[in-house]
Amino acid sequence: MEETEDTPRRDRGNRRAALWATVVAVPVTVAVAAFTLAKLAPESPDATPSASASPRAQSSAPVELPAPALAERPAVLCRALVSQLPDSVRDLRQRPVTAGPEQNAAYGDPALTVACGGSAPLVPPTDEVFRVNGVCWHPVQEADATVLTTVDREVPVRVRAPTAYQPALQWVVQISDAVVSALPSAKTAPSGCSG
Repeated sequence: MEETEDTPRRDRGNRRAALWATVVAVPVTVAVAAFTLAKLAPESPDATPSASASPRAQSSAPVELPAPALAERPAVLCRALVSQLPDSVRDLRQRPVTAGPEQNAAYGDPALTVACGGSAPLVPPTDEVFRVNGVCWHPVQEADATVLTTVDREVPVRVRAPTAYQPALQWVVQISDAVVSALPSAKTAPSGCSG
């Protein structure tokens, strides 16, 4: 293409047109983005849940749990476990218990309960055990809950997950972390717990 005297004039005209297009496009883009964000935002500040608020409504009344007497070593280990338990399990906030706060904990409504101590469960060789975050759990289905009991720790821990919280194993992930931190492994465990 041959350059003429008009070429510099056309380049300036093209640059000027591009500048005006940018000057117009940027504010329009900002306006469209602001409009879109306004439409996507909640209508009131109350509609935005805070990070600490639980989406589940729950009672703050104490949960009734038994507190059997424990020998000295299990009592010390259970206190260590309870001190390691999280303030919330998933979206369930911790609640007070009626007895044994040094060995029991409860979360949510209906209450998901954690009980430390007691006798080790008998696990039939045909039963399944599940390893969650380094802890081996044996589930037993009851009419209104699943009871998960550790089978590889010096002191057993029982978690009772009401049917509203199924599948039950999802609720022991954070609890398993506390169990690993506080409770030594047992000398023996069912064959399904190896690894």
